[in-house]
Amino acid sequence: MTPKTTLPNTLPVFPLPGALLLPRARLPLHIFEPRYVAMLEACLASPTRLIGMVQPCQQRPADNTGMTPPRLHQIGCAGRITQFSETEDGRYMITLSGVSRFRVREELRCDTPYRQAQVCWDSFAKDQGPEEHDSRFNRPDFLTLLERYLVQMGLDTDWGSLDQADDELLINSLAMILDFAPEDKQALLEAPSLSTRRETLVTLIEFALRGGQDEEILQ
Repeated sequence: MTPKTTLPNTLPVFPLPGALLLPRARLPLHIFEPRYVAMLEACLASPTRLIGMVQPCQQRPADNTGMTPPRLHQIGCAGRITQFSETEDGRYMITLSGVSRFRVREELRCDTPYRQAQVCWDSFAKDQGPEEHDSRFNRPDFLTLLERYLVQMGLDTDWGSLDQADDELLINSLAMILDFAPEDKQALLEAPSLSTRRETLVTLIEFALRGGQDEEILQ
């Protein structure tokens, strides 16, 4: 179990569509936009080195004017910068280690080029606890389903690593790396338990195997 991190009341937020970070997981990021370079440099100078990863809400066509930034989903996940390297042209390669999910209370008006929010951690105390286990996890059936999905999508994987990964690492890693829509990624993030996340993941994989169509359409 990793040591608990002191959690601040405000966070810089990185609204990156489709990028999912989960507690106790790691997310590599390539930072190059000036506003996010500024965010990163400010975070590196802070005591906690935390960045809040959060999905922007999908905009309606009438709102998609580029004049105002998209609203943020209420729940995100904070990650601590645990690795970083800088290129000669000022870009960064970083790794965020997931610490805890949070709820956005309100977005702050600030003069920084990046967005910041006041956040609440109260609902996610177990995120800094021990690894979760899924007592109902049928690994052989799950891996069979996953193999069908990967073959259909033309993807390959290291099956040896999957076999050796514990339940949480396996489920959370797949939730983060598989190519699902941002709203689906949000559902995986908000799952209240590892078993619920696994059930959501299975549903998304089965949906993709049906070609993105509901069963009722196929009947």
